[in-house]
Amino acid sequence: MAPTVYLIYASPPVRAVLMTAKAIGLTLTEKQVNLLAGDHLKPEYLKLNPQHTVPTLVDDDGFTIWDSHVIITYLVSKYAINDALYPKDLKKRAVVDQRLHFESGFVFPRLAAISRPIFFEGKKTINQKDKESVCEAYGFLETFLNGHQWVAGDFISVADYSLVSVISSLNYIMVPIDAGKYPNLHAWLKRMEERPEYAANVKGLEDYSKLLKSKMDSA
Repeated sequence: MAPTVYLIYASPPVRAVLMTAKAIGLTLTEKQVNLLAGDHLKPEYLKLNPQHTVPTLVDDDGFTIWDSHVIITYLVSKYAINDALYPKDLKKRAVVDQRLHFESGFVFPRLAAISRPIFFEGKKTINQKDKESVCEAYGFLETFLNGHQWVAGDFISVADYSLVSVISSLNYIMVPIDAGKYPNLHAWLKRMEERPEYAANVKGLEDYSKLLKSKMDSA
């Protein structure tokens, strides 16, 4: 019996989970959560995840966790044929963990600062301060990638999936990456887009971008 993931494809954290699962060849049972209809606030969902977020993972034995960073490291640790995406080597793992925390604590809040006012407060534009804040994140990633193919070093890891789900969302419609200013980051994104598991990011990215644009263009 496959693990079940509760999701909405547009969510960047959900997309990180889907890319990770695809990378390790794991089939997930997908259950849609209609946030607009309040599915995430229903008693049956709150019983699974009191924080009422997506994604939520229910493993085949009923074990339940949420937060994409926890889910992707758990899936690799349990289901992958090796530890390549989340190394057991303490120092390598520490770098991967740092990049995961960088995404959750630094990059994603910048995405949220732009998108939430557009989705929920009727805002139509992105101000210069928010754009500069995103570029600050781009700058750090540019440095992380200096001399490396991937964000945690010379091996692809779950941190790449976590970060690309957010960076692709920022780049697609909000703050396009300037290839001249951030060549390492631009090249990394292209490498990610060429990987087969990136296909799991595409539909959700398109859904997210269409929804954001519709909010910005609405009267």
